[in-house]
Amino acid sequence: MRFGGFKRLRRFSTSRRLWVALVLLALLAAVLLLQQRSEPPDEDSGNGYAGLGEDAMEYAQAEPSHSLQFPGDHGPHPDYRIEWWYLTANLEDENGEPLGIQWTLFRQALASPDDEDDDSDSPWSTDQLWMAHAALSTPQDHWFDERFARGRPGPDQQGQAGVTTEPFSAWLDDWQLMSRDRDSGDLDSLSVTARGIDDDNTFGYRLDLTAEGPLVLHGVDGFSQKTADGQGSFYYSQPFYRVEGQVEIDGEMRNVSGRAWLDREWSSQIMGPAQQGWDWFSLHLADGYKLMAFRLRGGGEDGGDYLSGSWISPDGNVTNLDDDAIELIPTEHSEIEDREIPTQWRLRLPGQDLDVTVKARHPDRWLDTVFPYWEGDVTVEGSHSGIGFLEMTGY
Repeated sequence: MRFGGFKRLRRFSTSRRLWVALVLLALLAAVLLLQQRSEPPDEDSGNGYAGLGEDAMEYAQAEPSHSLQFPGDHGPHPDYRIEWWYLTANLEDENGEPLGIQWTLFRQALASPDDEDDDSDSPWSTDQLWMAHAALSTPQDHWFDERFARGRPGPDQQGQAGVTTEPFSAWLDDWQLMSRDRDSGDLDSLSVTARGIDDDNTFGYRLDLTAEGPLVLHGVDGFSQKTADGQGSFYYSQPFYRVEGQVEIDGEMRNVSGRAWLDREWSSQIMGPAQQGWDWFSLHLADGYKLMAFRLRGGGEDGGDYLSGSWISPDGNVTNLDDDAIELIPTEHSEIEDREIPTQWRLRLPGQDLDVTVKARHPDRWLDTVFPYWEGDVTVEGSHSGIGFLEMTGY
């Protein structure tokens, strides 16, 4: 999901420069190793956004026959190449000003479980890399930061970054998403913290999340198909969080409240080789319904796009939406970082009598991270009203 090219470094400390250098060296070594062990790709084949369409090789494959199990699946899946714990929140401060936050932890495997060449005796050996993103936005401004860590060898996930299940805890340094009930492995009651620096501006947040509905499994029992030929990922969400807490902007503390959405996803090849990126919506509607919808550009029937989604009732019942049930049409574009980015959309679900305009609160929500993408809060107007988040990659 958010992997691309190294574009710029913002005011990294010496220790963070060291970590970035280590990460890039490890990534380079992994790419060279994979190139040596795999067959050359077809001339006209791609690998999608940041290589997420590359062949899964010896990694575990996401398949619809697998049944998700909790709390175990809240934790890491090192047999799969890529996964994330992805939180977004639509908030308001005490003056009614809207704010958006993002907290994301990514895990990337560098070698498949069948790789026998890992020098596990070395204190620097690792087969896992971790990356975290944090962002905070107001209607006028947008701040973001990122951090990196290497995983420790072996099954022990303790260290600079990792995830445990009982109690649930996900972290990279002091950026943490964890259960407030230390005897629980579920996701019903969490806290999230992060503090970063963007162009000398400090920002941060500490929020308490309380689920008011059940977990939602997308696709077929949690297997979310991503291409017409059947490949996909395991994907579930907790879209029912109520939020209370504080955000910090340059030392100023604001009390905030609102709604949050947590996505969990893992796969070894989340895209097909012909797909270059995606447009992903998570929406809270005023009548209590929620919507997850995505368009992967390419990979559909006859070379078209592949669309899918979940229509979620206020009590958590899910209606799966296939390609014929969703219309996603960009209606306005903005030039951001020399890219034409669609920042307003018409979204229709004829079967649900939904016909809305989804619009970015502010077009400039580009995350110029090591792996750049667009992520920001949106408004919903039309047959339904609401708020939510939009993510766009591969532009």
